[in-house]
Amino acid sequence: MRQLFSLLNFSIRRRLEALRPRLYRLAYAWCHDASLADDLVQDCLAKALVRSEQLRDEQAMESWLFSILNNCWRDYLRARRDFIDVAELDEAIISEAAGPEQNYASRQTIQRVRQAIARLPLGQRQVITLVDIEECTYADVARILDVPVGTIMSRLSRARQALKHNLMADQATSGQAVHDRPALRRVK
Repeated sequence: MRQLFSLLNFSIRRRLEALRPRLYRLAYAWCHDASLADDLVQDCLAKALVRSEQLRDEQAMESWLFSILNNCWRDYLRARRDFIDVAELDEAIISEAAGPEQNYASRQTIQRVRQAIARLPLGQRQVITLVDIEECTYADVARILDVPVGTIMSRLSRARQALKHNLMADQATSGQAVHDRPALRRVK
């Protein structure tokens, strides 16, 4: 029995290690501070290891971890008390082999999208990163953030509209013609 528990624990630890980069990306997208994101992920993984027996379905480990990370983020915000409103809520990837000019243009686009996402309200930033970047389902995001699915859908809609508006405004103020920049594509 003890060996079975040890094997199970080893399996969970390996899966946690594999999910660490995604957890970090998500935490960084929410807080925009590398050291804070690392601390949040560390806290999340520590809590997950301590509470690993609470995970009933290993298929749900990813959303379970995202939920723990969200709770760690909320705890951090509560402790700081400098957030606006948690109730108000990266990266464009081109998979084709590209030349140096295309790589540079892609990096600029990625940076613009990251900056535009960073300007979104926290609730929208959380939803858009979970749905569009981490590819979670609406139901998973609703569980992670502990809000109704309808709220997820409306936040996502508002976030996408605001993101589009921010990107269009950035393009207009930069003085570059539309044809000088790579077209933004929706990538899932």
